[in-house]
Amino acid sequence: MARNLLLVWLINALALLALPYVVPSVQVESFATALVAALLLGLVNTLIRPLLVLLTLPVTLVTLGLFVFVINALLFWFVASFVKGFAVAGFWSAFFGAIVYATISWAVSSLVFGPPRVVVVRHDDRR
Repeated sequence: MARNLLLVWLINALALLALPYVVPSVQVESFATALVAALLLGLVNTLIRPLLVLLTLPVTLVTLGLFVFVINALLFWFVASFVKGFAVAGFWSAFFGAIVYATISWAVSSLVFGPPRVVVVRHDDRR
């Protein structure tokens, strides 16, 4: 379990390092910066994002879920404002950066961990 968590952290840091090649307006200075930023992004997405999604649920419903992209961009931009060596040029850079970061992270994670396993539980009604 802890090994998988560390591996996901490493994958996210590597995704952050690859990000400036796809979105040039996002800059990451070093691997250490990427590790710190990936850790903070994980914490913010775990602790703050669910609360923001809940508070903005009416707007999210009206926009058919598209407002979640705005929340992701704002949190990505927020983390960049705190981590020295991790820079995002503006909202649209954060918007596209967050999408590309999530896509790279998802793709590499699926290559490393494989497809998710589905467990089917069958209940026997003949008791």
